[in-house]
Amino acid sequence: MIGKLFNSLAVALNCCLSSLLYCVLKEERITGRLVWDNVADQIEATPKGYIVFDDTVLDKNYSHAIELVRRQYSGNAHQVIKGIGVVTCVYVNPETDQFWLIDYRLYDPDGDGKSKLDHVQDMLTNVVYHKQLPFQAVLMDTWYATKNMMLFIESLQKIYYCPLKDNRHVDDSQGQKPYQRADSLSWSRGELKRGKTLKIRTYAKPFILRSDTRGRVSLLARGRANSAIFA
Repeated sequence: MIGKLFNSLAVALNCCLSSLLYCVLKEERITGRLVWDNVADQIEATPKGYIVFDDTVLDKNYSHAIELVRRQYSGNAHQVIKGIGVVTCVYVNPETDQFWLIDYRLYDPDGDGKSKLDHVQDMLTNVVYHKQLPFQAVLMDTWYATKNMMLFIESLQKIYYCPLKDNRHVDDSQGQKPYQRADSLSWSRGELKRGKTLKIRTYAKPFILRSDTRGRVSLLARGRANSAIFA
C-alpha cells in the first residue's frame, strides 16, 4: 500500500515541482511559507495522516549558468547528473486518498550550509510545532534512514517507515552470530508474514524485520515502542 502511495506521489510531484521550479528561477519568490499559506485551508487533516519526505533532482544537464545546478545523484536516472535538488514535504490523508505539498527546500549547501537531512528535520519540526498538523507516521526514502533521524522522529512519538539499505549490518540471532548485511538474511515462510526480531548495528533498540518476495527491505518503527518493521 505504501509502495503504491510513493509511486502515485512521485508522478504528481514531478509535474508540480517542475512548475514550482519555473517560478523560483523566474525569481517569483515561491517560498515554502507561501506554499503552505496557499494550501493550509484546503487540507483535510486526520490523526491517521502521513508526512512524506522525498528528494528529487530536476535534470538540468544542459544548463550551466543557473547557480543552484550541481552534480548530484538522481534516483530516477540512477546516476549522477547535473540538476537542482528539491526536498519536498507532503501531507497525506490515507482515508480520502488525498495529498498536499505543504513545504519544500532547495538543496543549496554552498548557500545555506544545510544537508538534505537538515532540511527534513527543519520541515518536520515546522509541521509539529508551527503547522500543527495531526499525523501518525513519517514516510521517507533510504537516504534519511540515519540513526540521528530515527531518534529525532522517536522523540516526537511518531511511527516512521523507510527502506533500509542493503548493506546495513543487522543481527537476527540475538548475538549468537556476527552481524550480516540486510540483503543476506534468510527467511522462512512464516517470517515473511510476521517478520523477525533483529538489531541494527550501532542502534540499541530491537526491531522487527519483514521482507517482501522481491527482497525489498524497509523500516517501520513506533517511537519508543521498541518495535519496527522492514517490509
